Amino acid sequence: MEASPTHEDGSLHAELDKVNRESFEFSPAGLADEVAGVIDGQYPEFEGVLSHVTTGMLCYEGEQPRLIDVLNGFVQQRAHAAASREPGAGMDFELSAEQRLFRDTLRAFVDEQIRPVAREWEASGRYPDEIVTTMRQLGLFGLAVPEEYGGMAADMVSLALAFEEISRGWMGVAGIIGSHSLSCWMIASYGTPEQKRAHLPALASGERRTGIALTEPGAGSDLQGIQTTARRDGDSYVINGRKTWITNARHADPLPVLVKTDPAAEPAHKGMSVLLVDAGTPGFEVVRDLPKLGYHGPETCELLLDDVRVPAASLLGGTEGSGLQQVLAALEKGRINVAARAVGVAQEAYDQALRYAGEREAFGQKIAGFQAVQLKLADMAMKLQAARLLVYWAASKADAGQRTDLESGMAKVYASDVAQECAIAAMQVHGGYGYSREFTIERLYRDAPLMVIGEGTNDILRTVIAKALTAGRGSIG
Repeated sequence: MEASPTHEDGSLHAELDKVNRESFEFSPAGLADEVAGVIDGQYPEFEGVLSHVTTGMLCYEGEQPRLIDVLNGFVQQRAHAAASREPGAGMDFELSAEQRLFRDTLRAFVDEQIRPVAREWEASGRYPDEIVTTMRQLGLFGLAVPEEYGGMAADMVSLALAFEEISRGWMGVAGIIGSHSLSCWMIASYGTPEQKRAHLPALASGERRTGIALTEPGAGSDLQGIQTTARRDGDSYVINGRKTWITNARHADPLPVLVKTDPAAEPAHKGMSVLLVDAGTPGFEVVRDLPKLGYHGPETCELLLDDVRVPAASLLGGTEGSGLQQVLAALEKGRINVAARAVGVAQEAYDQALRYAGEREAFGQKIAGFQAVQLKLADMAMKLQAARLLVYWAASKADAGQRTDLESGMAKVYASDVAQECAIAAMQVHGGYGYSREFTIERLYRDAPLMVIGEGTNDILRTVIAKALTAGRGSIG
């Protein structure tokens, strides 16, 4: 986040929305000109960037132009803008110009294509194929993929914005690109050159998707207690075990699977590795879909790996014994994703409660005039904004290349607790209607607990935070 001029968000949102809807009617150069017309005058610090964007769009001549390709030109300027900022500038709590543009584009997408169908599709268990198609067109499957492999290489603040905005419309949809992005980041960070070339381009485009298989029926928070093994057999590994709570299990290709390549290793993490399992590999079976309170939309499955034979070249990074470190580093980034989703749910709960309080009348006045309701709204607003700032702080630390087990843990714990609190408070403001499936609040109430549990339970993460503080890996104040 960095200094940027103010503007009327509603006006910009409307103009970008219009360009987004009409984007397929323009030639690449014409689309770049349209976006430049929206930006020019509102973002003077990027005046010189517009020619870069136009040039970039011309590379798509003859192909269907995508608005996201224009936005990428702005996203790529974030590091340059931060580097050129004057030393000694005051503390800045604003999104940069390109981050606001990215957020507004996503908000328009959510308002147009997710909100109108979320309640019906979520209730019926319908998979959101059409939404996934649009997310592919927007380039969202490439959020965590380097540009050289066709990805967006988005900064972590922009990644958090993506998950926050999508979760305001339907948190389950955010899960589809959540596990995917975590896995992409891990492959991009630790994969061999051959693994990156083989997988990242198709993952960036959304042609293929991925997830991550860590949890087992008998091992969740204690990853060193997993029982899935991979035995070396010539130029192959043979995998046996079970995994559960796996998002994107039916669509993942490849699926990174945490295994023990040396079950006798002491300490256990020295014998743990990650293997990339291709879809359709014999012995790899989705056993069942898990029934869930919320988080409907993406599939969440239990897997059986029965003598699954994969090439030795599928070992992530090419070296045994690095799997747990690779996974834990990815989970640091994943916690920012989950924390941002929690902020999105909390924001939607607050928005719904504020709107309803201004409409509902009781005892001859709007219920927003009652102190009991006002206190709830005030608490929701304060906690929501504090959670958001924690998430952006953790994301900014990650963008600076710093270790973020402390920061991402704090953001995930607090934001998920706030999401749950806001969902309950919003239900109380709505009264009986909050308990009805005809209103959005009951879905938020069902979705919020997942963020308290997923990507490390909040109790476990509190111990991670405490250990980081006592070990001197971070300080407060």
